[in-house]
Amino acid sequence: MTDWKAATFNVNGIRARLPLLLEWLRESRPHLVCLQEIKCQDKDFPEDAFSEAGYHAVWKGQKSFNGVAVLTTEPPDEVVGDAGDEVLDSEARFLAVQTRGVWVINTYVPQGRSPEDPAFSYKLDFLKRTARWIDSRFGPDTPLVWTGDINVAPDPEDVFDPKRLDGEVGFHPEERRLFKEILSWGLVDLFRHCHPEERQFTFWDYRLPRSVQRNLGWRLDHMLVTRPLVRAARDCFVDTAPRKKPKPSDHTPLVAVFDLDGLAG
Repeated sequence: MTDWKAATFNVNGIRARLPLLLEWLRESRPHLVCLQEIKCQDKDFPEDAFSEAGYHAVWKGQKSFNGVAVLTTEPPDEVVGDAGDEVLDSEARFLAVQTRGVWVINTYVPQGRSPEDPAFSYKLDFLKRTARWIDSRFGPDTPLVWTGDINVAPDPEDVFDPKRLDGEVGFHPEERRLFKEILSWGLVDLFRHCHPEERQFTFWDYRLPRSVQRNLGWRLDHMLVTRPLVRAARDCFVDTAPRKKPKPSDHTPLVAVFDLDGLAG
C-alpha cells in the first residue's frame, strides 16, 4: 500500500503563520500541501525553512494580498504557474502541479465581498474559467484534484446558520448552483463523499467572538477530485488542531489520504 497524504491550508500570511505551519508539517507529514493567501512577494517566500523541513516549494506571490504555493516531499514532475487566462493570471491565485501521476490545481478563489459588488461577478468568472481550464486539458478519467480555498459553502450543512446566512457571499444560491454545475463535469466533493452527514467546518471568522468554541464556521476549503481518486481515497478530514493554536489562521487544514496502489489498479 502506498499512502499519499495531500492537504490544503489557507494560512492567511505565510510569514506570520510560519512557526505554526512548520509544527503542523512535522506532526502531520503530508506529501503535498497547497497553501493559499501567503501574502508575500516571491522574493520573500521562506523557501529555506521548507527545504530544511524536507519540502520542495513552488509559489506565486503578490505583495500583501493573495498568493499560492505548493509544497511537495519530492520535486513535482510539472508546474503550471500561468494559466494563460487573463482572469486566472491577473492576481496570484492559481498554481498547478503534477506529482506521482496526479494533477493538483491549487486556487485561492476570490471571496466576492457582497452579491452586489463587481467582485462577486469576478468570483463567479474565476470559478468558471478554472473549470474551463481543467476541461480544456483533462478528462474526468484523469487523476486530478482541484483544491484550495474555493470560498463556497455548497450546502446548508456547510455553514453554522443556513437560514440567516442564505444569500450572503459564500453561501449565495448562484454560487451554490455553479459549484454543483462544476461538479457535474466529473468532480466529487471528497469530504462530503467520505462523510455524508458530518457538519464540519474549515473556516471560523476572527470577527465573531469565540467562533471556534461556539463552532460558528463555514466549510469553504475543498478537495474536488475525479473518479480515479475517489476510488483511491481512504479518507478526507478536517484537522482542527492548528485553528486552536495561538495566533492561528482563520482557516484550518483539510487533509485527504489516497492509496496510490489503488489508483494504479
